[in-house]
Amino acid sequence: MRHNAASGIRAGRKEEPVTADILPSFRPPSFRPIVVIPARMASTRLPGKPLADIHGLPMIVHVLRRAEAAAIGPVLVACAEAEIKAAVERAGGRAVLTRPDHPSGSDRIHEALALADPQRRHDVVVNLQGDLPMVDPALLHAVLAPLADPAVDIASTVIPIRDPAERDNPNVVKAAAGFAAGQRIARALYFSRLPVPWGAGEHYHHIGIYAYRRAALDAFIALPPAVLERRESLEQLRALQAGMRIDLALVDTLPFGVDTPADLARARALLAPAGLPPQSP
Repeated sequence: MRHNAASGIRAGRKEEPVTADILPSFRPPSFRPIVVIPARMASTRLPGKPLADIHGLPMIVHVLRRAEAAAIGPVLVACAEAEIKAAVERAGGRAVLTRPDHPSGSDRIHEALALADPQRRHDVVVNLQGDLPMVDPALLHAVLAPLADPAVDIASTVIPIRDPAERDNPNVVKAAAGFAAGQRIARALYFSRLPVPWGAGEHYHHIGIYAYRRAALDAFIALPPAVLERRESLEQLRALQAGMRIDLALVDTLPFGVDTPADLARARALLAPAGLPPQSP
């Protein structure tokens, strides 16, 4: 699942490490997770983004390495083009080629799972965006935690908003959820580009990393686009409008996403080995 139009995870906030006590590493014995990273070359603002070089490695390989470091399960890249698949396999990763015309990353990972795991050995899938080369592996543990409740269909993550400009930015997706004091998991009631809910109190920036039960992903893909989804350009509203339950884990790190040439330059600077001169565009 991906925020349609502008992504909801770009806010210019510097990525900070997840503290060890924000959420424990969590993987119930009954879970058999797989991480799937959808990737396609088409990008309006940064064409060829998955293969953009960051200090000798394509961006998609940086994301692959972060997902592997989480060690929650195998990692698979769902590729729209053969050149992405080739790059991942050269780096020792696993990739499958999917149809290039999928309307969303959710559709792409669904096809990839059908190709790579027809026996359905994996009952939980983490959808990790392919443009997060600095994502903290701890987030992949955090996103699994809400699925401890068997009533939850889909899990995701949020971080409190501290900057009023971030709160009011329509490119930052806000999640309405009632976190009580000390509570680290809460049910998502709505998502919006507006600062919901109204009134004094916390607002939460939605981070578009998801964990689906396999059956929930099947059900979601079969749903038609919903009225509120079209209005807000937010795919996750399709699930809520259909009565599916999304719970959110509260974390304290915001992964830096690469959408533009300027973002790519910043990612190169942040990932530069000590003493290395700036990488050329």
